[in-house]
Amino acid sequence: MRGKLIIFSAPSGAGKTTLVKHLLQLDFNLKFSVSATSRKPRPGETDGKDYYFLPEKEFRKKIENREFLEWEEVYHGILYGTLISEVEQIRNTGSHVLFDVDVIGGLNIKRYYGEEALAIFIQPPSLDELRKRLEKRSTETHEKINTRVKKAEKELTYAPNFDLIIVNDQLSQACDDAVNAVSKFLGDQLNRSGEI
Repeated sequence: MRGKLIIFSAPSGAGKTTLVKHLLQLDFNLKFSVSATSRKPRPGETDGKDYYFLPEKEFRKKIENREFLEWEEVYHGILYGTLISEVEQIRNTGSHVLFDVDVIGGLNIKRYYGEEALAIFIQPPSLDELRKRLEKRSTETHEKINTRVKKAEKELTYAPNFDLIIVNDQLSQACDDAVNAVSKFLGDQLNRSGEI
C-alpha cells in the first residue's frame, strides 16, 4: 500500500517545524520529505537531512526538467522545492510522507495529490507574537524579520484554503491537535501520547 501525504505549512516562526519533529517521534510510519533549496546551509544543517542544497543553476535546470512537485522563488535567487523523486520513493515503501513547506508549496502539493493529502496550516496567535518569536531566535537582522512578518501577513490570507487550521498559541495543545488530526486522517485509532 502506498503512503499518504501530510502537509504542514505556516508563516516562518509559527512553529510548524517543532510540530513536524514531534510527529516524527511518534509511531505513525512517517518519513520526512527533505526539500531542495538554492540557499546556503545555515550552521548545523546537513545536506540530504535538512535540505538538498543545490546551486541555483542546478535548481533551475531541475525546474526545466519538471523534476519538482512544487517550487517557489521565496526571495530573489533563493528557491525552495519538493522533488517528485523524493516523495514517490517514500510512498513506494508504504511510509507516509510528512512535509514542512511554505504556504504556496503546501497548497500546490494538496492540489496535486487531492484526497491522498492532508494540508494543515499552522497559525500564530497574532502577528505581534510571530514577530516576538522571530526576534527571540536571534538569527536574522531587524530588516529580515520585517520582511518575514510582511510575508506572513499575506500568507495568513491563504489559511482558509487548507483542510485544517491549528493555532499554535500553547505548544502542547498544538501538538495534541496535530497528533489527533494525523491519527484521524491515517485512520489510526491507537491512543498516542508524546511528550515534548
